Amino acid sequence: MRVLLSGGSGFLGSHIAEQLTKSGHTVRTLVRRSSNKKFLEGLSNIEFANGTIEDRGSIEAALDDVDAVIHSAGLVKARSQAEFEATNVQGTRNMLEATLAKAPKIKRFVHVSSLAAVGASEDGTPVTTATVPHPVTSYGRSKLAAEQAVLAMKGQLPVTVIRPPAIYGPRDQEIFAFFQSVQRGILPTVGKGGSTMSLIHGADCAAACIRAIDADVPSGSVYFVEDGKVHPLTALLEEIERGMGKKALLRIALPMPVITAAALASEVYGRLAKKAVMLNREKINEIRQPHWVCDASDTRRDLGWEPKVPLAEGVRETARWYKENGWL
Repeated sequence: MRVLLSGGSGFLGSHIAEQLTKSGHTVRTLVRRSSNKKFLEGLSNIEFANGTIEDRGSIEAALDDVDAVIHSAGLVKARSQAEFEATNVQGTRNMLEATLAKAPKIKRFVHVSSLAAVGASEDGTPVTTATVPHPVTSYGRSKLAAEQAVLAMKGQLPVTVIRPPAIYGPRDQEIFAFFQSVQRGILPTVGKGGSTMSLIHGADCAAACIRAIDADVPSGSVYFVEDGKVHPLTALLEEIERGMGKKALLRIALPMPVITAAALASEVYGRLAKKAVMLNREKINEIRQPHWVCDASDTRRDLGWEPKVPLAEGVRETARWYKENGWL
């Protein structure tokens, strides 16, 4: 099987490519000429197609002799809503329209979305596919709009949507910030405590995306992935300390006004540097939500998928990878 993979040079995409190639499949990954391909080096059965999801022509050229598509590319930070729209929404439309034009008989078009498209749980009960979406950030709104574009095609292409929560593991640059804080000995926390979250290891999320290709499920099916537990934020931080073999010397509870001021300063820097920043005032909307939790029981049943990496093992592996690769 030959799979066209967008976002293959990134964190999740590289795990998808690794698992597909180890199973004997060929991965054709759509990459910019400037993309860092280090996570894909050494993999067999890799083909590189120069292009971007913003350029429909390059997508069409990459679709020759493709049996399935996994669309994992997207922005998690941007300078504006328009940037999110151009990549996460229009980029997804380009992938869909190119696939319909060049490979309408593919086995499956798998779209990687996010829990952010649905939003947080109001009372701590894990959200399900029946939950009415209420995204709280521009990123979340763009991921929801991308989902809607995918589902609008369900009668023309066999499509499946995968919604991960926070993904961690080797190569991740987001939850990496917690590991850095422990390494420095100062671990900032936000809020009054009691926050909970769902998590998924990158390898487990990748496995779900791949399972979705062959699963005999209706076009338009939507699935969450998570590791089977609701994790208090405090427990995650303690697990990171154990995985690092080091305790933070100081835990600082940051008041929300301090976080808001930092977000404003980060925004100003981003504007002056003309760079996208992760921390901004809109991100505060996400931070204020105490429960980012979801339920993947449907995924286990329908895709025949089970997460294999428990948090303690995954955190130890991740800490070891960061150290071995000079990130810590």
